[in-house]
Amino acid sequence: MTTPEKYTVIGAGHGGKAMAAHLALMGFRVTLYNRTADHVTVIKKRGGIELESAEGGPHGFGKLAKVTSDMAEALKDAAIIMIVVPSSAHADVAQKAAPFLKDGQTVILHPGRTCGAIEFTKVIRDNGCKADVTVAEAETFIYASRSDGPAQARIFRIKEAVPLAALPATRTQQVLEAIAPAYPQFIDGVNVLQTGLNNMGAIFHPALTLLNAGWIEATHGDYQFYIDGVTPSVARVLEVLDRERVTIASSLGIRARTALEWLQLAYDTTG
Repeated sequence: MTTPEKYTVIGAGHGGKAMAAHLALMGFRVTLYNRTADHVTVIKKRGGIELESAEGGPHGFGKLAKVTSDMAEALKDAAIIMIVVPSSAHADVAQKAAPFLKDGQTVILHPGRTCGAIEFTKVIRDNGCKADVTVAEAETFIYASRSDGPAQARIFRIKEAVPLAALPATRTQQVLEAIAPAYPQFIDGVNVLQTGLNNMGAIFHPALTLLNAGWIEATHGDYQFYIDGVTPSVARVLEVLDRERVTIASSLGIRARTALEWLQLAYDTTG
C-alpha cells in the first residue's frame, strides 16, 4: 500500500484552515504553518480544526500532525506544500521558505493569481534555493470557504474543476498525479500564462469591492459578497472588464475563458 503524501499548508486564514481540515479528514498527514503564532494558538491546543460544510460535504474534526510558526519545521517532512495566502504574501513566503526547500518537493499556490508561480520561483532562486523544487499554481482557490472561529472553518462549495499549471509546464502532469488522491478536481491548465490570464479574482474582487463600498461601510461588511453584491448593473461592469481581459489574452495568442465560461466550469452554473 502506498503511503499517503505528507502535506504542509502555509497560511491559517479561512482557506488554509478549510484545506488543512479537509486533507486531515481525508486521511493525509497535515502540518499547518502560520507566521503569527498567536493566530494558531487555539488550533495547536485542540490539535486540529472543526470543519463544517453543506449537506453531503466534508465535516468533522480534522486532526493535524503539527501546527507551527517555524518554517523549517513546517517544510521538513512535506512532500506537497500548499500555499494558501493572499498573493501579496507570496514573495514573503518564498523568501522564508527558500533555505528549507528540498529536492523533490512540490509547491502549489492556491491560487497563483497572475504570474504567481513565476514570482515565487524567482524569489526562491534569488534567495539561494538550488533545490529541484516544482512550483505550480491553481487558477483559483478550490473552496468557497470562511472562518467560523479560531479553530473552525466552513466550506460552502468545492469547485468541480480547477485548472492547474506547473513551471515548467512539462511537470504539470506529475503534479496532477501527486495530488489526485486528494483533489481529482484539478485539471491541466496548459501553462502559467494561461492560468494567470484566467485569473477571475482580478475581475470579480476589485470591482465588486469598489462598486459596493457604500454597502460595505453601511453594513460593516455584514453582507454576502457575491449574492448581495452582484446586481444587474454591477454584472454589466464585470462583463466589460472581462472582455478587456479576454482581448489582452487574445493579443498574446491565448484563448482565455470568459467569466461565464469559467462559472460553468467551476460551479456548473449558467446565466
